[in-house]
Amino acid sequence: MSIQNTKGNLTIGLFGFGIVGESLFNVLNEKPTFGARVKRICIKDAEKPRSAPSSLFTTDPDELLNDKEIDVIVELISDSEAAYRFVSTALHRGKPVVSASKKMIAENLDALIALQKQTGTSFLYEAGCCASIPVLRNLEEYYDNDLLQRLSGVVNGSTNYILTRQAKDGYKFEQALSDAQEAGFAEADPSLDLEGVDAANKLVLLLVHAYGIVAHPAQLLYSGITGIHDADIKLAREKGYEVKLIAHALKTGGGDVAAFVLPQFVERQSRLAGVAYEYNGLEIESSLADVQFLCGKGAGGYPTASAVLSDLSALRYNYRYEYKKLTNAPSRLCDDYYLHVCVGARSLLHIPQEHFEQVEEWVSSERRCYLSGTIHVNKLLGTDWWRKPGVSLILYPDPISHEVVTSDLHEYAGI
Repeated sequence: MSIQNTKGNLTIGLFGFGIVGESLFNVLNEKPTFGARVKRICIKDAEKPRSAPSSLFTTDPDELLNDKEIDVIVELISDSEAAYRFVSTALHRGKPVVSASKKMIAENLDALIALQKQTGTSFLYEAGCCASIPVLRNLEEYYDNDLLQRLSGVVNGSTNYILTRQAKDGYKFEQALSDAQEAGFAEADPSLDLEGVDAANKLVLLLVHAYGIVAHPAQLLYSGITGIHDADIKLAREKGYEVKLIAHALKTGGGDVAAFVLPQFVERQSRLAGVAYEYNGLEIESSLADVQFLCGKGAGGYPTASAVLSDLSALRYNYRYEYKKLTNAPSRLCDDYYLHVCVGARSLLHIPQEHFEQVEEWVSSERRCYLSGTIHVNKLLGTDWWRKPGVSLILYPDPISHEVVTSDLHEYAGI
């Protein structure tokens, strides 16, 4: 279905009426000059009170998918399996789709790319990564012929809000989380954010548009902020750092890409240290333009709805992702690199020193112990010692190293 020559309003079938869905509905009603209306809204719970006429709601997805008057499907639900069913059905039926479901997209990216090619129908998801920041279309269009060296940034507004509250306002973790939920920056079940899954899903989207790499979240090294201790925040402050959850995609010496999401010490004077509360920030380094910095709100209903509106506008001229880098010498994921880390635990006995290639420093106290050094990524992938309760693993500002001098760890046997 082409909507390029659509006269008057776009007619939208909306899946989901949570924070983002309701915000989008309100914006479209408040700005009729945008030229779009929501005809039908599919929801799961028909009994839940909602701030829209009850006549708009249905629990039957086919009422949207089979309606020939509906030009566009907007999918904004949390159930990734149902979201994939609705999106794939809409594409098969020639209906363009706008989505914000980064988990669904990341877990089904290969199939969704193939489905777009097969049907020739647009599937846009700017809202699935960094909310209000127009990063995906920039990577797809502006950087389509540039040689990208690095993407690094804060891509999850919920965890960034919590860490900011802890560092700047002295909140305890539980208090900061509750505050984030009340403000609408964290879900009632915040586990995907707190455990780094959401940021890893977003990194999958960044990888395909930046480097032509079709990855699955399970292939990436990632963690969240659940292991961060109050003492880690204090240590960062003493060293002149802030703690941020940072997503990285870095070109290695061989041209492949190292991709991971981990907590990191960032220097206080850096751009990323200034990305506070619910904001996201992304540094893009290229061989031609050096480092550029994008920053904007990364959580909340209206910031995310703004990206949905941008995609709806793009559909008016039948915009599609071309995935040029998939065919133009795509890069590969690298699994041979070293990370510069600081590991904290209640005791040094909880840190397997034999996994480290190089130990630089260790500190032992009654409250918390730390070991700093260099570790190969394969000592983290597929293991869980660094995910156990009471253990924190935090990257240093320069997180990656390709060559290390292996230390004799026997001298640390007694620590």
